[in-house]
Amino acid sequence: MEKKYMERLVGKYCKIVTKEPGEERASVVTGFVEDIDYKDGFIIVDSCQGLGCLSIETVVAIKPSNKKHPKKTNLKEDDHALIGIGTLIVFIAMILVAAVAASVIIQTSETLQQRAQSVGMQTIREVSSGIVIEDITGYTNASKNKIQYLALSVRPRAGSKDIDLSLITLTILYEELNVLTLNTSLVIDVNCNNVSVFQTPQYSTANHTILNNVSQTEFGVIAIHDEDNSVTGTNGINSGDRVYIVVNLTAIIDSENGLPARESISGEIKPETGAPGVFDITAPAVFSKRIVDLW
Repeated sequence: MEKKYMERLVGKYCKIVTKEPGEERASVVTGFVEDIDYKDGFIIVDSCQGLGCLSIETVVAIKPSNKKHPKKTNLKEDDHALIGIGTLIVFIAMILVAAVAASVIIQTSETLQQRAQSVGMQTIREVSSGIVIEDITGYTNASKNKIQYLALSVRPRAGSKDIDLSLITLTILYEELNVLTLNTSLVIDVNCNNVSVFQTPQYSTANHTILNNVSQTEFGVIAIHDEDNSVTGTNGINSGDRVYIVVNLTAIIDSENGLPARESISGEIKPETGAPGVFDITAPAVFSKRIVDLW
């Protein structure tokens, strides 16, 4: 086969018939003729089996084919770039999602931490703060058959925060539930005129005592120990302070004009924050003196 005819087939899809020396049957190879090397005597063919060489001496015939060659998957350089850009976009998106998720987690953890600290502080305050009732004393009428006034000795609990007496509520249960609050004009120092608790005047030069002003809905306070004057100055008690809360049972139990012998009465002193002071007392059968120890 002459060179000029072979050159026309380069780049075309051809059917190439070859026969090896000594073989009886010929074989057929189909593919693109990529190049012809006359010097070494080879035809370079790109077939479905890959790129190969056929000896020119074994070629019996070459015929261009009209059939379409199966498409080859060739990746262009631009395709590689597109894949890289897509991967980069996915990677950046993953980083952004992770950053948003981390930001949400951090903000949530900070919020939870603040709430936990707030709840912890409130819980500590609720547990450690409060009022303790140390003693309860009664004051009878002249006939010594009914208790007309109560004096409750109270102090803050150990480790308690400052307690505002003007914000505490005193509930007393006898036949009905009565709620009392502080009369801020009845906050007096126990040493005023150097008299007993139940005879303490409303102020240093007054002729009437604190008992004359406590009512069914209001109680008075007598400061027993108040080094920093927090009780008389701001109506607050703190560590080391002790006060008497004076209650008028005559006004509360008006049907009996006081608490009769053998009768019971209960109550609760509830501060703004913290544990309340609870009491439950029973009047003795006989009042030997006007001042009666009930607690």
